[in-house]
Amino acid sequence: MQFFRRALAVLAATAAPLAFAQAYPTMPVTMVVPFAAGSGTDAVARIVAKRLGERLKQPVLVDNRAGASAQIGAQFVAKAKPDGYTLFMTTNTSHSANPALFANLKYDPIKDFTPIARLGELPFAVVVDAKSPAKSMKDLIDQAKANPGKLSYATPNSTSLVASETIRRIASIDLLGVPYKSSPQALTDLIGGQVQMYVADLGSSMSMIKAGSVRALAVTTKGPLKSLPGVPPVADAVPGFDLTSWNGVFGPAGMPRPIVDRLDAEIRQVLADKEVQEQLAQLGFEVWPSSGPDDFAKYVADQLAHWTTLIKQAGIKQE
Repeated sequence: MQFFRRALAVLAATAAPLAFAQAYPTMPVTMVVPFAAGSGTDAVARIVAKRLGERLKQPVLVDNRAGASAQIGAQFVAKAKPDGYTLFMTTNTSHSANPALFANLKYDPIKDFTPIARLGELPFAVVVDAKSPAKSMKDLIDQAKANPGKLSYATPNSTSLVASETIRRIASIDLLGVPYKSSPQALTDLIGGQVQMYVADLGSSMSMIKAGSVRALAVTTKGPLKSLPGVPPVADAVPGFDLTSWNGVFGPAGMPRPIVDRLDAEIRQVLADKEVQEQLAQLGFEVWPSSGPDDFAKYVADQLAHWTTLIKQAGIKQE
């Protein structure tokens, strides 16, 4: 009799989360974005959230909690209930770079989150104001060498910071970093002449590049992009430059695995949709889904180590 009781208890324990996952979701889901409205990640999140909501048959609402280099949004999600109703659409800023950039980080990118799915890569480009005399990365580097310490660059996120500092180190130029709270404000000040260079995400800058308001000198990817034909990689002018900016979805630590698997499967279906791919391509976004939550977890751990090395090599000191 005792054996049967134990067996029933095991079955009940196994069935409970499965039944919960099958019923999930029964109310709207919140997708927290740690960057401002109008940023590249925000644009990707709104496309994905809309289609994910259609598949889940519940609204997926984007909640922008910007500030402190994605720390505000990350802390909020880390403390949320792990029931699948609070998701986190974030990037390498919160989960790869911040641990090496901030000495007193109030969240752990590995222990405090449940990896669900990688979406892909949001390429960045080195952009200057359309009136800038720099027509190429070589021009910009020559200009910086002729005016040491006088050219400034905008840094609203860790990708912009690490990319700019890596370029500065490899090219042996003297640049001044200017922190910003959001990508749109950085672009506005670039056009206004307050800063002379910005490594911008294509999600927020593509429309301005196409309109001719800013000029793209190079992309941060290893090879050229279809979305920006004729724009060479940074590495062509700065040998050894290698930086990838990724986007992915997480939840708080301790999420039930059946819900994680359900969300991963639905997100991959969203990314497989041709219309979604076309919408993301307009942002310059490269769809590159993980093959499952475990694959994504390993990728996150590997990227954390990679970015820590990049930041140390760039000589960026912890705040």
